[in-house]
Amino acid sequence: MNMKVAKYLPALTLFILGIGCLVAHSIIGAEVAPDGTLIESFFLIPTGYFLVAVGIIIWIVAGTVSHFRNPKISDK
Repeated sequence: MNMKVAKYLPALTLFILGIGCLVAHSIIGAEVAPDGTLIESFFLIPTGYFLVAVGIIIWIVAGTVSHFRNPKISDK
């Protein structure tokens, strides 16, 4: 695997998992039980937002570290 792709793989994985959680919550939906309680997979919402946010943060950090460790010849 190319090293340029490998450094962003954890960020991409977390981002995709977060989007998957949000899509799963939309697909599953919510319903009201006969006794009046709400049946919903609420845990997927904060989990999805958390995974997306961590994926974006890791992507930014990896890009910044890569930029300062390997400056282009014209930047020297």
